[in-house]
Amino acid sequence: MMDHVSTLLDPLTPVDERPQRRRGRHAYERSPDERVNKLASIPFWLIHALALLGIVLFGFSTKTVVLCIVLFFGRMWFITAGYHRYFAHRSYKTSRFFQFVLAVGGATAAQKGPLWWAGHHRNHHRESDTELDVHSPLRGFWWSHVGWILCDKYDKAPVDRIRDFARYPEIRFIDKYNGVPPWILGVVSFLIAGWAGLTVGFFLSTVLLWHNTFFVNSVAHVFGRRRYATEDTSRNNPLIAITTMGEGWHNNHHYYQASARQGFFWWEIDLTYYGLKALSWVRVVSDLKAPTTAVKYSNWIKDGAFDIGMFKANWARAAAAVANTEPSWGDRMRVRKAHAGEAIVHRREEVTVAMSVKKQALEEFVHDSLESAEELAQLNRRRARDVGLMEP
Repeated sequence: MMDHVSTLLDPLTPVDERPQRRRGRHAYERSPDERVNKLASIPFWLIHALALLGIVLFGFSTKTVVLCIVLFFGRMWFITAGYHRYFAHRSYKTSRFFQFVLAVGGATAAQKGPLWWAGHHRNHHRESDTELDVHSPLRGFWWSHVGWILCDKYDKAPVDRIRDFARYPEIRFIDKYNGVPPWILGVVSFLIAGWAGLTVGFFLSTVLLWHNTFFVNSVAHVFGRRRYATEDTSRNNPLIAITTMGEGWHNNHHYYQASARQGFFWWEIDLTYYGLKALSWVRVVSDLKAPTTAVKYSNWIKDGAFDIGMFKANWARAAAAVANTEPSWGDRMRVRKAHAGEAIVHRREEVTVAMSVKKQALEEFVHDSLESAEELAQLNRRRARDVGLMEP
């Protein structure tokens, strides 16, 4: 991140060689290869359309509503317990057979394969809310919600990040043919309740499942409360926690990523963890990781812990805003020069030069602040690894 910011803020770097930004909008901008592939995105939007068409044509019956709810929460559990807490974070242990069950169940959610999902999620945690984060809201809310999925750059699974599970041939098989499980489930839904079962039961639940999962990447980094000082902008959002079976306690999760329990306190509902706990009673899963009392009550922002995540985010926005601010009087003066006296033009040139000097000083100040924040973040990262909050 800092190399990019250094280039951005260096006053000796020509303006046309600096990274292009949208003026005053985002701290980080997307590269050309991160544009949405409109053609490849057609199936995504088509499923949305079929879900809405199903509601119009068939309405809601008891059978289709029950089917929709079961498919929504059933598959959500496989995403949260399987793709997220097991494959991405290894927050508990299980058998190779149940590991395969988690992979197949997660694939039915139509969110690609376990290696793709968990590999990109590991990258997200490694580079949270920096330019290398695949879906930070600092690069745009829409981008963090769904835009990053619809571009070509992140189409392949980052296998180098998830070699621990890529060594299993059956997991690689599911990851490669991840489109098969959801369509089998779609056929089953049709057999259960006909076209209404397919469109309302399956397609509608899939759309709801998509966006509630995506809300964790977008909304849970923008709206909610921060209990712990982390290096990112994660928030705890109770509403998202309910619809995603516990994933909305996102600040908790970013603070202690390896925990199988994301609702740290009794009032923080975490249905995914309750399911895992029940499975541990019958020994399907084991070694569920959870925060100790010391961990839960440490690093609270209200107790004075320095909120480095929000500090870095705000200063990164400031860096982009300052760098994007170019004195616009130069062009105007050339247009008006023939209509103004030389004294007025000379005065405006002096003001423009003064503005440039002040801007350079402000750029240097912002740059120094970001460098200090990054150094502090590295020390904080090292401490977090030492106490087991982060994986090495």
